Amino acid sequence: MSKAFTKETDTEDDDPEVVSALPAGSKNYMTLAGYGRLRAELDALVREERPRIVETVAWAASNGDRSENGDYIYGKKRLREIDRRIRFLIKRLESSTVVDPKDQRNVDQVFFGATVHYEDEDGSSHTVQIVGVDEANASEGRISWISPLARALLKAREGDAVRFQSPAGVREIDVVEVRYE
Repeated sequence: MSKAFTKETDTEDDDPEVVSALPAGSKNYMTLAGYGRLRAELDALVREERPRIVETVAWAASNGDRSENGDYIYGKKRLREIDRRIRFLIKRLESSTVVDPKDQRNVDQVFFGATVHYEDEDGSSHTVQIVGVDEANASEGRISWISPLARALLKAREGDAVRFQSPAGVREIDVVEVRYE
């Protein structure tokens, strides 16, 4: 198939990762650990994975007919994905405002970076850490500071009852412990 009929652009307008999940006008807050994880991912892509794929593509290109060369076609596609992720990570890291939770002075109140232990109405207990958009992972207990639960918890203190709108309806939780790690 001719390249004239395929869409292969490297423009950022079509890149779903470039579309920010942050509210308009807000800063890209990130914990020190989250910044480190993104930085490590960027370094691994630039120093290890991209050079390995470039080597594979160069080898595949030297084999001749590129139109039916699976290594070449897949390698070029993977290279575009890696380059897109690298651009995204660079933009996120450059625009980030790193907040170290250990520097928090008001440790009895919930702010960005706090680890909060709370109990549901049914008595089940949960622990979450309020982190940046790029480092949120609910299965690991890290929730984004723009999530409904985190917004409800912000400025709460130990012993406070907090109400918030969840997908299941209005819920009330009790803040048991606030700590900064």
